[in-house]
Amino acid sequence: MNDVVTYVYAVARSTDQLEELITALNGVADAPVRLLPGSHDDTLVLVASHVPAPDFQEDALKQRLEDLDWLEAVARAHHAVIEAVATHTTVLPLRLATVYLDDTRARDVLDGGQAVFADRLARLAEHVEWGVKIYVEPSTAPAAAEPRRGVDLSPGRAYLRNRRQQQSVRDSVYQAAQQAADVVEGVGHRHAVDRARHRVQQGVLADTAGENVVNDAYLVPLAQCEEFRAGVEQAADGLQGVRIEVTGPWAPYSFAMPPAETDDASPGPRP
Repeated sequence: MNDVVTYVYAVARSTDQLEELITALNGVADAPVRLLPGSHDDTLVLVASHVPAPDFQEDALKQRLEDLDWLEAVARAHHAVIEAVATHTTVLPLRLATVYLDDTRARDVLDGGQAVFADRLARLAEHVEWGVKIYVEPSTAPAAAEPRRGVDLSPGRAYLRNRRQQQSVRDSVYQAAQQAADVVEGVGHRHAVDRARHRVQQGVLADTAGENVVNDAYLVPLAQCEEFRAGVEQAADGLQGVRIEVTGPWAPYSFAMPPAETDDASPGPRP
């Protein structure tokens, strides 16, 4: 068994600036990052590291991915490498924990997908990803007016009235969230070239106030970023109980194509 395996962060276009950056960059497991060119064409490269085999073999990796502290450390290092590379060249991010038994197998994937990777990189050039999440927060919306003085309700009727008021507030907040989503979609049509819909965040992933009802990513040309962000941030203006969170710009994670699956690859969750 090899002591190390090849961890691949991304496919990128080779540049002189990228060569200089890589010499001072460490990634997952604090391993030095290096560029792995194809066998016949060095215009595209894999951004890779050698990482300890015991941690990244398939069986061990399945267990490791359940260790949230370990997973967070790997994810942070993985994304830090991609973001650093993205400041110097167009990058095609690969999913977290894309691992091959050795450089030869990783290079085979690059060689086999050369045309697909080149086409995708050309499409992503001069574009970045923006994340848009919409949350509903019924508790922050104004409640319905109280009944007129002198109206004496029984406990049962008071309970039913309160439930109807709560439901009315929730209904109005969800309608407002749909209005905001429609505005965001319009902004996307004007300023973005693609959209990716993700599952709404729930459970441990929903670590912020409110219920996440929209979780989208947009691929935006660099020249359109300010207009896109401003338009999205204003989409909830005047809408009670609705909050929009805009994040970015990021490397285009949501619009990258993963490498072809092989028996040598140990895929993890998408970034």
